[in-house]
Amino acid sequence: MALIPCQVLRAAILLSYLSVLCHYKAVDMPAHQTYGGSWKFLTFIDLVIQAVFFGICVLSDLSSLLMKGSDNQEQERQLTKLISLRDWMMAVLAFPVGIFVVTMFWVLYLYDRELVYPKLLDNFIPSWLNHGMHTTVLPFILIEMRTTNHQYPSRNGGIATVCAFSFGYILWVCWIHHVTGVWVYPLLEYISPRAKIICFLLVMFIISMYYILGEKINSYIWESEKIESREKRHKTE
Repeated sequence: MALIPCQVLRAAILLSYLSVLCHYKAVDMPAHQTYGGSWKFLTFIDLVIQAVFFGICVLSDLSSLLMKGSDNQEQERQLTKLISLRDWMMAVLAFPVGIFVVTMFWVLYLYDRELVYPKLLDNFIPSWLNHGMHTTVLPFILIEMRTTNHQYPSRNGGIATVCAFSFGYILWVCWIHHVTGVWVYPLLEYISPRAKIICFLLVMFIISMYYILGEKINSYIWESEKIESREKRHKTE
């Protein structure tokens, strides 16, 4: 039996994301005042995705609690749709985008932080807030995956959605450069147009691989759970 109910964990994680979002929006950074505002950064978009996802999780939990013992078929259908939306968001957005943000940020940060998170930002963003945006996303999403069996869509459909999201964000970054003459990420200032295309294609490939990784992890965890439950049942018989 879990020490902390998964419903409580989800509510706590949601509150954590809301706190991080509020503090981040309150930071008076010059970049927030330029074209695109916070929405030009994948980190901020991911925070919104995670907050919306865990909000849907909490709403699903509350709906299930309120419907306990009820025979209303219409309410059951609505709950089923809500759970399907939760699972879809986990598969195609929360897990692949969240893991991409964490891994890419820290890889580039360790290589040369000026390419992704210039030292100047330390004057605006405290260390705890940086970790709230770029570190805790990983354990939070893994906790959710461990506590709930999410039904993944077809692989082709899931990867197509992930690629569409990636392509849309890449177009957004290019449009911001077209309007302002400045790249959202300093790394793009130093590479050739051909290298940029390769970089963008690599981003789409990596996020697609993270989709498959999430699918594999989810399958492994819950197949193991089924085997353990089966073995326990046999022992008690």
